[in-house]
Amino acid sequence: MKIHKEGYGVLKVLFILLLLFNVAVWAIAGSNGVFIIFAVFLSVLFLLFATWFFRKPNRAVPPPDNRLVFAPADGKIVSAEETHEPEYFNDKRLKVSIFMSPLNVHINLYPVSGTVKYYKYHPGRYIVAWHPKSSEKNESSTLVIEVAGKTEIMVRQIAGAIARRIVTYAETGVPVVQCHEMGFIKFGSRVDLYLPLDARLQVGIGQKVYGKKTVLATL
Repeated sequence: MKIHKEGYGVLKVLFILLLLFNVAVWAIAGSNGVFIIFAVFLSVLFLLFATWFFRKPNRAVPPPDNRLVFAPADGKIVSAEETHEPEYFNDKRLKVSIFMSPLNVHINLYPVSGTVKYYKYHPGRYIVAWHPKSSEKNESSTLVIEVAGKTEIMVRQIAGAIARRIVTYAETGVPVVQCHEMGFIKFGSRVDLYLPLDARLQVGIGQKVYGKKTVLATL
């Protein structure tokens, strides 16, 4: 397991802040070792959690297969339903939503191989990511991938109540490869997929899914 590149800057700033915090505690507490030990313990615990949050598991990338739609994130299926998609398709699609808690790996992956046809970032609110309205009102990033010149699949990264930054590596017109890195969402979030109505789901509500491992649907 490695630390993801998106965590380097955050961890450096956090280390400096915690160091200053402990110096301040030492200056105030003086010879009271209990306060100093407690402050150091909490700081180490917090730093370890932040480091673990930005983990990058060593998982093999499966061979590309455009009949399959892989999970773009680790998390739990909180929605799988037919719905109207107004931003790009303006018609009905099969939406599959994955909720990512702060305990999940937060790397986002391309669910299919293809060409990026559309990309747009949307500023917004920070409703808890498991809430249905978070898809419409929260900070988000929308990406549409064209598969084999015919099928189009939308992936929407959605910030949660804690998350404040969505990172997306894709660019319009650029080819992308299934299960390679698409981006990162920091501290609790959600990813929605909009699939063709004839896609066959392979997962159900409440099921845990994993990037590079779980097949969400077949085309």
